[in-house]
Amino acid sequence: MILLRVTLPFLAGYFLSYNYRAINALLGPLLAEEFALSAAELGFLTSVYFLAFGAFQIPLGVLLDRFGPRRVNASLLLVAACGALLFATGQSYAELVTGRALIGLGVSGCLMASFQAWVLWHPPERIAMLNGIAFATGGLGAISASVPLELLLRLLGWRDIFLILVGFNFAVVALLAAVVPERAQTRHGESLAESLAGVGRILADAAFWRVGLALFGLQAAVGSLLTLWMATWLRDVAGYSRAEVGQVLLFANLALIAGFLGYGRAADALARRGRSAFPLFAGGIGCAAACLAPLALGVTVAAPLLWMLFVGCGTVGSLAYSILTRRYPREMTGRVNATLNIFTFGGSFLGQWGVGLVIGRWPQSAAGYDPQAYAYAFGMLWLAMLAGLAWLWSGRRLFAGA
Repeated sequence: MILLRVTLPFLAGYFLSYNYRAINALLGPLLAEEFALSAAELGFLTSVYFLAFGAFQIPLGVLLDRFGPRRVNASLLLVAACGALLFATGQSYAELVTGRALIGLGVSGCLMASFQAWVLWHPPERIAMLNGIAFATGGLGAISASVPLELLLRLLGWRDIFLILVGFNFAVVALLAAVVPERAQTRHGESLAESLAGVGRILADAAFWRVGLALFGLQAAVGSLLTLWMATWLRDVAGYSRAEVGQVLLFANLALIAGFLGYGRAADALARRGRSAFPLFAGGIGCAAACLAPLALGVTVAAPLLWMLFVGCGTVGSLAYSILTRRYPREMTGRVNATLNIFTFGGSFLGQWGVGLVIGRWPQSAAGYDPQAYAYAFGMLWLAMLAGLAWLWSGRRLFAGA
């Protein structure tokens, strides 16, 4: 009963959220051609999703803890539907940016609402695994924006595809509103001042900043590349066709799912043994950085495998949420996760836009962007990952038993 009435409706919302997030990886070149966008403009258009998403996280955390995941998520998804409709019908760059920002704002509660629902309905030792399942469902949403999207683009225009997403969006809203029950433990009596004081407690925690900045560096690379620049790198550096790019995206997103599930199971097993997931978190960041290095250098031999390993290892960021929520009482779960999410989506926004700004400093040819530009842009992301990892590891004593 919990699976049907709680778990599946929230997973459907996160599936949609990740499809919206990843769809520009294939649509980006079409949008750039139709609207004559520069690399920086394309990067900003795609990344404004992350900007709007991240900017709403602290208000989101307060709303989730005060009103519960069902009502907050359903209400926000109505905003996403309006944004998708504007994007589908937009005739200017400004309309596309506005629509994309509304989508980011509207789906900003999908993952955090799911996390809070797990905490409300499941025992603490199952949270890491359930978080992994949620992230894996997002991976399925990303897969739907790879080969299936490429095949659909042969039959329909990108505007028609967005109208289909609008319909699915409204269906998810109806499912959340009609099926998911309220949970008695949801807190309604806490004042706004008390809610904001809880955010202050989180921001005063040194461990929060260690995890947050490491997550920022990781997501600046993984979040920005998987949802846009990986596809253009495959086209411009490796010389892949759109169909081949779609296939690599498919396998990379399969690695995304495997990583989320694998890390979730591993963290779950560690929790049952009373052991910390911190070394696993730090090690995963290091492995992802090791995979990005040859890609930054322009290595195209076994490029699909390198991208799969990079994405799969990079999913270790999902452990950050369970590591931190164990440090706080249940009633603060929404604020902890949402505040941490600022680093996730702030990193993705700055990384994605930053890559576009760097790439745009080189002249663009008819074939695409300059391969040398990718080396500098990806190298910037690699350094951000290493800096975050070094900062995290220097504070490892804070996470004994985390």
